[in-house]
Amino acid sequence: MAQKEEAAAAAATAAAEPASQNGEDLENLDDPEKLKELIELPPFEIVTGERLPAHYFKFQFRNVEYSSGRNKTFLCYVVEAQNKGGQVQASRGYLEDEHAAAHAEEAFFNSIMPTFDPALRYLVTWYVSSSPCAACADRIVKTLNKTKNLRLLILVGRLFMWEEPEVQAALRKLKEAGCRLRIMKPQDFEFIWQNFVEQEEGESKAFEPWEDIQENFLYYEEKLADILK
Repeated sequence: MAQKEEAAAAAATAAAEPASQNGEDLENLDDPEKLKELIELPPFEIVTGERLPAHYFKFQFRNVEYSSGRNKTFLCYVVEAQNKGGQVQASRGYLEDEHAAAHAEEAFFNSIMPTFDPALRYLVTWYVSSSPCAACADRIVKTLNKTKNLRLLILVGRLFMWEEPEVQAALRKLKEAGCRLRIMKPQDFEFIWQNFVEQEEGESKAFEPWEDIQENFLYYEEKLADILK
């Protein structure tokens, strides 16, 4: 994808400069392995596109109870715009973040939402690898309160730090603001696979659910119901 190619080129350019994106000293650049490692560092920026790599989906969206190593947020979105005549226009894509700057939820409001027409009504569906942090939930609440032509449904693979009182309070505020929040069912993961994931050569075209997908869905569904009641 063009965006990822540009990001890779930027990383390669950065490797030739005295300091890397995250401030580390770039020494021993004559070492091929060291140079390869630096070039492959993920860009500290928001990445956008239409379809994400299959291996990202399989790792980042997996609805495990403990999300060790999953330090990104992947947000796939569907935007439906409706005018007074009932005609609908739709667009879709995905955002990912590195948790180094704006999170993917905020990036949606900063980069996608400014294109919205105030004369239209919008139904936005997010398929997110994990639920919003407290700060992102607060931004969502403020946006919904001031944007009366927006309805938002958020489907999440996992609950982020759900045991923290601050996060629980933030999720309840989302509900109070009219945001619909629910845990992804196996069918939702299949929808993402079919509509947002690159079908790479040699990969199975059909969605192959992981062993504990239904069990983990029920686990998180119960936790979310307890939080929101």
